[in-house]
Amino acid sequence: MLSNLIKLLLVFIICLFLSVVYFGVVSKNKSQVYINKPFAEIQKKETSILLAGDVMLGRGVYNKSKKLDDYTYPFNNVYNILQKSDIVLINLENPIVENCPVEITGMKFCSLPESLQGFLFSGIDVVNIANNHIANYGNEGVESTKKYLLNAGLLPVGLGIYQEIERNGTKIGFLGFDFTSNLPKESDFALINESSKKADFLIVSVHWGVEYTGTSKTYQKEWARKFIENGADVVVGHHPHWVQEIEYIKDGSNVSLPESPNNWGGVRPVYYSLGNFVFDQMWSEETKKGMVIELILVDGKITKENRHFIYMKDIGQPVFVDDNN
Repeated sequence: MLSNLIKLLLVFIICLFLSVVYFGVVSKNKSQVYINKPFAEIQKKETSILLAGDVMLGRGVYNKSKKLDDYTYPFNNVYNILQKSDIVLINLENPIVENCPVEITGMKFCSLPESLQGFLFSGIDVVNIANNHIANYGNEGVESTKKYLLNAGLLPVGLGIYQEIERNGTKIGFLGFDFTSNLPKESDFALINESSKKADFLIVSVHWGVEYTGTSKTYQKEWARKFIENGADVVVGHHPHWVQEIEYIKDGSNVSLPESPNNWGGVRPVYYSLGNFVFDQMWSEETKKGMVIELILVDGKITKENRHFIYMKDIGQPVFVDDNN
């Protein structure tokens, strides 16, 4: 009887020991799983990108800012919205040069280095400089612009320059082109293709089209498709100074605006012209308007698009409005 009790006790002790070892190992492994796995991998994070139109800080805008002694003036009514976005892209329509003269008329634009205070104040990140006004002060003005942008921590794109920003584990690439007086070359398409392999998501900014018109041209639609074929995820246009149409392209064909995040797969938007964002063209209603696109990305893919609209009630100073205003 005693020997049987001893045997049962030994069996109980052995089972207890094995249980402790087993559950200890499992518990340890579970702890390792949760400790080593970042929260970002468990809950997907969104990245917001704002795409805005033409920004010209010279001529009337420069004169107004200088008179007020406030170089953040153009952005005083929109900075709070821009600052909330992870990335903001604009097209800069003037070179940044020292001793820029105050001009009220004419088509030779420039602004002082101090004008970049508005960009920093409002949270602008990426600046396209591939356009028909960036060389208003020659190559020296172009190089000066690059220098001042980089010194301010801003990223110039265009003229062969590729830039990349990483947000929430996604590499977002940017290119810029000016096709107002030149046609796209094979080397341009090759640059898009090459850049698309570096980035998880590629935005191509294009200066093109016809000024003061409300629709794009057939040749732009053909170019846009070729940009997409070579790896562009978004094509964003400027130069007309008017807001133009949007196309959504999937597998070379036009599709409707996706209604849910799951429907965005393979869809590439083309914004032919976002109109003006900051300009002194107060002589017409259309040139006082602009559209700002907000894209939401998750894991390098668009899940949502929001359209916002601006109106310049005062020279070179946009305010956000709804589309009924």
